[in-house]
Amino acid sequence: INAEYMGDILYGGEAREKLRSGANQITRAVAVTLGPKGRNVIIEQMYGAPKITKDGVTVAKAVELKDSFENLGAQLLKQVSSKTNDEAGDGTTGATLLAGAIYSEGFKIVQQGVSPVEVKKGIDFAAKKLVAHLESNSRKISSKEEITQVANISANMDTEIGTLIGAAMEKVGKEGVITTSDGKTLQTELEIVEGMSLDRGYLSPYFVTNTKEQNATFDDALVLISQKKISNLKQILPALEHAFRTNRPLVIIADDVDGEALAALIVNKLNGRLKVCAAKSPGFGDNKTNTLHDLAVFTSAKVVNDEIGMSLEQFDPEVLGSAKKITVSKDKTVVLQGAGAEIDIQERIAFIKDQIEHSTSSYEKEKMQERLAKLCGGVAVIKVGGASEVEVSEKKDRFEDALNATRAAVAEGIVVGGGMALLYASTVLPPFLKDQSFSHDFQTGIQIVYNAVRLPAHMIATNAGQEGAVVIDQCLQMNDFARGYDARNDQYVNMYDAGIIDPLKVVKATLVNSSGTAGIMITAEAAIVSLPEPAKPAGGMGGGMGGMGGMGGMGGMGGMGGMGGMM
Repeated sequence: INAEYMGDILYGGEAREKLRSGANQITRAVAVTLGPKGRNVIIEQMYGAPKITKDGVTVAKAVELKDSFENLGAQLLKQVSSKTNDEAGDGTTGATLLAGAIYSEGFKIVQQGVSPVEVKKGIDFAAKKLVAHLESNSRKISSKEEITQVANISANMDTEIGTLIGAAMEKVGKEGVITTSDGKTLQTELEIVEGMSLDRGYLSPYFVTNTKEQNATFDDALVLISQKKISNLKQILPALEHAFRTNRPLVIIADDVDGEALAALIVNKLNGRLKVCAAKSPGFGDNKTNTLHDLAVFTSAKVVNDEIGMSLEQFDPEVLGSAKKITVSKDKTVVLQGAGAEIDIQERIAFIKDQIEHSTSSYEKEKMQERLAKLCGGVAVIKVGGASEVEVSEKKDRFEDALNATRAAVAEGIVVGGGMALLYASTVLPPFLKDQSFSHDFQTGIQIVYNAVRLPAHMIATNAGQEGAVVIDQCLQMNDFARGYDARNDQYVNMYDAGIIDPLKVVKATLVNSSGTAGIMITAEAAIVSLPEPAKPAGGMGGGMGGMGGMGGMGGMGGMGGMGGMM
């Protein structure tokens, strides 16, 4: 190997030691946030004020170690945290803690000459047994109280967060979208947008019908949807005449409306001849087209498009949809009680769900999820308030965690929280440690998982100022999988009654991702990193600057006489 590149490869125990050091550093940083009495972590930001957070994945993402080999270990655990967050939206602290513990134990064993491949098989086997136990001991949830409890736990027992999320989910349903945004006041507020909402408003303030609210409100309105831009009056004249004859308001949603078409609409509105409003279609590209078709299904309209042989000039009243109420503001259009048939709306919902399942793009999934929520009838916006930007940012992190945990709980059910679910699941493993049909190395893998999954409960008790080993022993002696340790109030309770619960999906993702990555890390025999490019020498520049020193000689004017000889 070229001597210049000797530093970029490490082998065997030396490589594993570096990986372990990096893994331990990120684990320690993340572990302090675990539990209701966990601590905050302060993170330096490139711009602006430092960030204060208890969110495991945020802490993990901020870790970059100076030593490249140690950083490899940290980055692998960061991947565990991010993957768990992507899959379940929560459980990132537990996943990092478990992965660090499994790898640290595995490292010690492999250094003693045990087969890492057999150890990994044992780890995978134990993880499967634990998942089966978790699934068999889970409970389904549906009530607002249970949903609030899940949100409370994920938000570190902040009841304000849990209550707001419970209320939001009750309003918009399981399929509804709940989002967070920065509030304008000290208080956190919940805003519910019912019906189908579009993120575009009127094209001119002249369409306003309510000057106090600065919006245009129409009852029993007709809806015209055009995929193309409308510029000529003759394009919309037949639709305007139909609206005039039926004495109903007309709301036009198109790619754009300008020129004489927009001028004619404004004049008719101001003269009181027509109740009319024009709004721009939301989104871009395929998302815009899909949203227009969603609206068409919701209102029983048809999207007018020249490309499929439909034009505005050849007007047919059947292309118009209708809705009980439409409110158009400066930047939003809300359509309530569209005339679309329920069976058509359900078919469209099923179609979007199918697209979400098969999509590989997280951006597309997010947009389709928003479309799904609008069709299902609601979007809830939680406006997070606070006294400073730092406080709002920290609260938003906890809101996002709680939201994701709640969705996961509704999807797959709940298990006891506080690290108890994994602690109790570990009781299924001892029989396999005595099974003579398994090799010693295989059983070593099972033992590593057995020890590691007890760590979250241990750490939660430790962060609460208690002796972790004593708490674990006390919980196991109760021999009741519904009871456990309440770290917030320092007492042993029925975890379901106390509302100390975790989503099954989160606990499963935590276990599977941590054991999978840590198992792979144990089997590593070499580590390779890229060396930084050597700095280019700046000798030429330096030399030139040095030469300028000679200008000092110009102080002797006599030297100038020599120039005469050059003539």
